[in-house]
Amino acid sequence: MSTTTLVTQKTVGTPAPLPRTPVGTTTLVLMAFAAVYVVWGATFLAIRIGIESFPPLILAGLRHITVGLFLYPILRRKTGIRPTAANWRTAVVTGGLLLFVGNGGVSWAEQTVPSGIAALLVATVSLWLVIVDWLRPGGVKPAPRVAMGLLMGFLGLALLVGPAHLGGSERVDPRGAAVLVVASLAWACGSLYSKHGGMPSSPMLGVAMQSFAGGAILLIAGLFAGEFHALHLGAILLRSWLALAYLIVFGSGIGFSAYIYILHKSTAARVATYAFVNPVVALFLGWLIAGETITLRTVIAAAVILTAVILVITAPHPAPVTDPVPAPGEV
Repeated sequence: MSTTTLVTQKTVGTPAPLPRTPVGTTTLVLMAFAAVYVVWGATFLAIRIGIESFPPLILAGLRHITVGLFLYPILRRKTGIRPTAANWRTAVVTGGLLLFVGNGGVSWAEQTVPSGIAALLVATVSLWLVIVDWLRPGGVKPAPRVAMGLLMGFLGLALLVGPAHLGGSERVDPRGAAVLVVASLAWACGSLYSKHGGMPSSPMLGVAMQSFAGGAILLIAGLFAGEFHALHLGAILLRSWLALAYLIVFGSGIGFSAYIYILHKSTAARVATYAFVNPVVALFLGWLIAGETITLRTVIAAAVILTAVILVITAPHPAPVTDPVPAPGEV
C-alpha cells in the first residue's frame, strides 16, 4: 500500500496526527486487485471461447495489434517520447517472445488443453524466471527454499502429463502441455530481456509498441500457417466475437491498467499473489461455464504447482528476479 509521509508539527498540547491511507485510494487499490484477480483469471476462458471460431494465432494477433494501434498514437502524443531504433528492436524481440511464442502458444494449446489447466501450467512462469535469471551471465543462484519450489513445480508438471489413467483420470495432452511450457519459458526470457533491452521510459508506451510488434508477428505467422484460409467471418459465433472484445478491452486494457496501478500502489509481494490466484479463478470458471472437468489428478497437481509458486515468490531474493510479471494468457 502507499504510505503517507509523516510531518511532525510542534503544536503545544496537540499530538501529531496518525498517518492514514485515503479511503478513496484504498477502494481503488482493492478494485484494481479484484480486476487483476478476476479479469485476468477469466482471460484463459475467453481464449478458449474465442478459438471456437477464430484460428488461434489470428485471435491473439487481432487482440494485440488492436491494442497497439489504439494506444500507440495516444501515448506517443501524451508522453512526447519518440522511440528510437533500439527501442523498436527491443519491442520486436520482446513482442516475439511474450506475445507470439507466449500468448500465441497459449491460444494454440487451448485447442486441446482445458483453460483452467492452461492457466495452471502458465503459473510456472515464476519458476522459469528464477531459472533463466540463474543461467544468464552473472545470474543469481537460487536459495535452497527456491530450489525446493522449483523441484515441486516440475513434479506438479510431471503429474499433469504423467502416466495415463492415473487415479482414474486422463492426463493432459502432452503436445499442448509442451507448447505451454515453451510459452512460459519464452515469457520469462522476454520479461527479463525487456528489463535490459532498452525500452522507452514510459512503461505503457513500451506495452503499446510490444503489442503492435507482437500482434503483427502473430498475424504474419497465421498467414504462413494457412489460418486465413480457415477464417470465415460469416461463420464466427457471437460468443467468439464477445470473447475477442473481452480480451481486448478487459484483458489487455482494464486488466493491464489495473496491474500497472497496483504495482505503484502496493508491494511486489502482494502484487505477485495474482500468480497463484489466477489459476484458481480460471479452474473455477472453466468448470462453471465451459463444463471442464476438475479431476483428483488436477487438484493434486494444482496444489503442488501453486505451493511451488508461493515458495518461489515469497522467498527473499538478493536481486528482484521474481518481480511480478503478467503471464502469457493475460496481457
